[in-house]
Amino acid sequence: MKGRFGLAIAATLLAMPSLAQTMPPPAISVTGEANVSVAPDQAQIDAGVTSDAKTAREASDAINAAMGKVLLALKGAGIEEKDYQTSRLSLQPQFAAPSKAAERPPGIISFRASNRVTVRMRDVTKVANVIDVLVGAGANDIGGINFSVTQASKHLDEAREKAIADARRKAEIYAKAAGVTLGEPISISEEGAPTPVFRSKVAAPMAAGAQVAPGEETLSVTVSVSWSIKPKE
Repeated sequence: MKGRFGLAIAATLLAMPSLAQTMPPPAISVTGEANVSVAPDQAQIDAGVTSDAKTAREASDAINAAMGKVLLALKGAGIEEKDYQTSRLSLQPQFAAPSKAAERPPGIISFRASNRVTVRMRDVTKVANVIDVLVGAGANDIGGINFSVTQASKHLDEAREKAIADARRKAEIYAKAAGVTLGEPISISEEGAPTPVFRSKVAAPMAAGAQVAPGEETLSVTVSVSWSIKPKE
């Protein structure tokens, strides 16, 4: 029995990995951050038309005619059909205000129809001109403008390089303070997923002739890096 017990202990010890194999290597882990500023190269304008009429048919016909003029004006301004799209067509009954309910028969007093169009601008310098076109054609609601960066990959790659450099700078400070030497990176991971399109919004409503300044967008990258360390020689 004693011999079997001894063999069992020996087999268990042989099967267990050594402590050195299970311990992680000494390392310094830091995060690196970097930002790059990029001028937007695309804009999106949201505009709408609204019409009130006594009947649903009259309101619908009026809104269709109004949107037709807006779309025709966009085409005349050189905007390609693939770059504008109508959406959110609605027709809603309008009821008498509670304070006037006693003065007129209760129920529907009119109908309000509305329709919206989204315009994509590939030249941000023409945004103000397109707003003038929309308003001049009858658009009575300019909802706002979204500026975006469509080709952000190369700018994000630049930020990634800067983030790694920032991580190395921090790691070297810690290594010097701890009296060790910085080795090779053990792991590199990007925190989150950088969005390829970064937007800024111009508040609504806007009038014809409004000045529009797209400014710049800030693209950010954060990386986590672990560096191996060794005693200072």
